[in-house]
Amino acid sequence: MNAQENKPNAEEPLQIKPPKIGVVRHLRGYFFAGVLITAPLGITFYLAWLFINWVDDTITPLLPPAYNPETYLPFGVPGLGLLIVCIVMTFIGATTAGMLGRFLLRTSERVLSRMPVIRSVYSALKQIFETVLSRQSDAFREVVLFEYPRRGSWALGFITGKTEGEIQSSTEDEVVNVFLPTTPNPTSGYLLFLPRRELVILSMTVEEGLKMVISGGIVTPLDRRTLEERTVKVAAADGDNKTILPVDD
Repeated sequence: MNAQENKPNAEEPLQIKPPKIGVVRHLRGYFFAGVLITAPLGITFYLAWLFINWVDDTITPLLPPAYNPETYLPFGVPGLGLLIVCIVMTFIGATTAGMLGRFLLRTSERVLSRMPVIRSVYSALKQIFETVLSRQSDAFREVVLFEYPRRGSWALGFITGKTEGEIQSSTEDEVVNVFLPTTPNPTSGYLLFLPRRELVILSMTVEEGLKMVISGGIVTPLDRRTLEERTVKVAAADGDNKTILPVDD
């Protein structure tokens, strides 16, 4: 009788108790949640503080003591150097818009054009800034996907402009300049001249593309395409076929 009472009932389901989460595990989760919130803010403010201090330490000592507010104050003024740089840049831009400013600009450019090494550096930097800061420029406006360094392997790049001159005239395809950044430092990379038909234009912004490159793919932007657009996919080229074709559903 006692043996039958001690036997477990076969009709009753086996109940498994969930494991208890300890206090240490809770604290560890809270700690990583705090790091996730404070680390990006702290690093951002720290880098901004370093940049502002660097500008202040470079520009503020150039002010005459009579015009330096720190001469009359018992403490330093953070951001004073950065404010002076912004005022000077605005003043120079307003000056060059007039006849006198344009004359001085042309004179200085003629002087620089006669210097062998400096003229090359100046012309290159001027062209880069004019291209990047121009509102009509398409530099770094589109994020593209293309096969690199081999067929079937995809890379993320940025269109920096339309290829012109000898490079374009030497090819049969319409070629564009594509900058392929490295991870996690996007300031270095490779300049590629690729046919436009081999590029897949993505809907993500340049900022989102840079975040993805810097994070090594950890930060992935949302897909903003419509459901109809998501059905159109591309496949890797086969063999010597250089054209990227849509995948047939």
